[in-house]
Amino acid sequence: MREMRGTGRVVFAAVILLIVGTLNIIYGIGALDDANIFVNDTRLVFDNLNTLGWVLIILGLIQLTGGFSLMAGNAYGRVIAIIGASLGAINALLSVGGDHPWWSLGVFAICLYVLHGILVYGEDERAART
Repeated sequence: MREMRGTGRVVFAAVILLIVGTLNIIYGIGALDDANIFVNDTRLVFDNLNTLGWVLIILGLIQLTGGFSLMAGNAYGRVIAIIGASLGAINALLSVGGDHPWWSLGVFAICLYVLHGILVYGEDERAART
């Protein structure tokens, strides 16, 4: 059996994409519902989060598809995973100005790590050593 360079990191990337895709779908469903936030005695109501909800659901589906296909070892999975991780990185950068900027930067760094792992994957381990 040939061992490919970066196999462990690709499995890590697939698992991260599966987790993030699931969370984005959950957040999207929550955004489609009536968005109410309670802060102490104040109730904040956002007018329309439907667009954000659908964007998060579509992004989550792309990430789930990429994660499952990457686990199966398909080239399609690599392409979709690169798209999903890139969109996740862009989403993290767009949310840096919010309440938790360090969390957003951490998510951005993980997205870059996932992207690097997917892009490096492929060369035969024995060929890389010589």
